[in-house]
Amino acid sequence: MSQPDNDLLQRFLFEQSDVRGEIVSLQDSYQAVLANHKKSNQRLPAAIDTLLGEFLSAAALLSATLKFDGIITLQAKPKDTGALDVIMADCTRHNNLRAVARYDASKAPTDEHSCDFRSLFDGGYLVITIDPAKGERYQSVVRIEHDSLSDCLNTYFQQSEQLPTRIWLAADGHRASGLLLQALPVQLQSLEQRSELWQHLCLLADTLKADEQVALSHHQQLHRLFHQETLQFFEPTALQFSCTCSRVRTASMLISLGEAEITAILEEQASIEVACEFCHYVYQFSPEQAAQLFINEVPTLH
Repeated sequence: MSQPDNDLLQRFLFEQSDVRGEIVSLQDSYQAVLANHKKSNQRLPAAIDTLLGEFLSAAALLSATLKFDGIITLQAKPKDTGALDVIMADCTRHNNLRAVARYDASKAPTDEHSCDFRSLFDGGYLVITIDPAKGERYQSVVRIEHDSLSDCLNTYFQQSEQLPTRIWLAADGHRASGLLLQALPVQLQSLEQRSELWQHLCLLADTLKADEQVALSHHQQLHRLFHQETLQFFEPTALQFSCTCSRVRTASMLISLGEAEITAILEEQASIEVACEFCHYVYQFSPEQAAQLFINEVPTLH
């Protein structure tokens, strides 16, 4: 058995048809996200570790559909205040991944079944945000009414008037994986032929088990599902954990609070420290540095 792929996204086409696909496997980037939560002494239940992997895989798959420089973000919030405040992941056009979950262990449910996706978020919303480097931000909101992130995203695809699209996600706390199939505009087939092939491929993909997704290589997964089809592969894309935080961005955030607020904070403590919630890097500003923020022009973000 070949080794599973590590932090790679593979695009492919079904030859002589109007259907394409993507498959992704994450390990190092996924483990970096979990390690950052441990740095903050935040112990997450296994179910949330799993969800972080699924969110990362979904963000990677969806980012590959972007035709421009930007960031795609997936964020889920429950309807009511509870143990889990939010979980989110994003991926840039440059294949940089990051994710975070804000979880209050003191409010953790005693029933482990209450940590499944529907129980954690039922009544809440899944928000998909596309934020281009140039142009206006676009958001789509989907009510969480399904047992899995995959099913919620499939509802999003159905509601957004996009081409028929399906997604399958899996994670186990060590590795994360995802598969996406999408019907293309009719060119090589009739609409009826494409529809028949689409239904057939989705039925095959539905047989893929979660443990197979995380354990098998891309080649093994695709051969297992589509060995009767001829696939055309593109050059795989490497993914990595990377945070977009910076001292300039942090300074801009402090400026947005206003000089009075910053002065009040410094009256209570010797300096201002801001920790990034994604990578936990701490940016420190002395009173002199904080004062300088309101003398100079607002930093320009690049």
